[in-house]
Amino acid sequence: MDMMVILFSLGASFLLAVLLGPLFIPLLRRMKFGQQIRTDGPQSHLKKSGTPTMGGIIIMLALLISFLKFADKTPAFWVLLTASIGFGLVGFLDDYIKIVFKRSLGLTARQKLFGQLLFSIIVCAQLYNMNHSTVVSVPLTGWGFDMGWFYYPFVVIIMFAASNAVNFTDGLDGLLSGTSAIAFGAFTLVALQASAHESAIFSAAMIGAVLGFLIFNAHPAKVFMGDAGSLGIGGGIAAVAILAKAELLLIVIGGVFVLEMLSVILQVGSFKLRGKRIFKMSPIHHHFELSGWSEWRVVSVFWFVGLLFALVGLALARVF
Repeated sequence: MDMMVILFSLGASFLLAVLLGPLFIPLLRRMKFGQQIRTDGPQSHLKKSGTPTMGGIIIMLALLISFLKFADKTPAFWVLLTASIGFGLVGFLDDYIKIVFKRSLGLTARQKLFGQLLFSIIVCAQLYNMNHSTVVSVPLTGWGFDMGWFYYPFVVIIMFAASNAVNFTDGLDGLLSGTSAIAFGAFTLVALQASAHESAIFSAAMIGAVLGFLIFNAHPAKVFMGDAGSLGIGGGIAAVAILAKAELLLIVIGGVFVLEMLSVILQVGSFKLRGKRIFKMSPIHHHFELSGWSEWRVVSVFWFVGLLFALVGLALARVF
């Protein structure tokens, strides 16, 4: 595949995000679409109350326009759109309810679960119709096993886990924008190696979109992406891994997201079973904040860790 297409996709989405930011941020501010900050979170975050949220719309629009322009309209194209835009829509509704009702919680857990399940099932149907392989490969071994019909519940689990893990990571200025750009950078190379052309173009477009958004989201953030962005990013990265037949590599390349989700699971489990917390606060990035780290230090360290995970994932995929 022409590498120029990859670069044009990345460049176009970056430019679009940079141009859309100054248009949407004042609009979100005028509409009073400000973030409601959790009162039980770090006290330093209270000053962020009222910062425009739903900036994920910028990411999704930049991604969509670039992807529509440069990708072929194959079955894989529609899988990627369903996963990213569909999950992003669930996040948009969640954000909208938070803002309209002026509360830090939006959709109920059951409502959000239903939305994620609905689009996961649609993705499964699309994969079935395109005769997508149900074989899952184990990195470095050259061995794979055919899951048959069990592959589709596996896909649902991947999409649920990835979208929620990415969502947990979105808690500090620039944290998710940077870590997701790194992860999609790795998946661009993995997808190219697997000849998953649409996934490579999609990943490149997502890199550009989140990096363009990072200009406005870096500390101190002028806008937050909200669930419209984080769930859309999570759904997208799950779809890329599935289409590139790198399902298990997602655990490694998305290692930061996995750690964030595990910290929440361990924290909740420990409190319910023992009545004690493991971390000062979860997700784990807040633990480091409450331990005295500056927000920028937490973000930069997590970016570095994300880069290490990405390099390990590329080594496992034998990209280099």
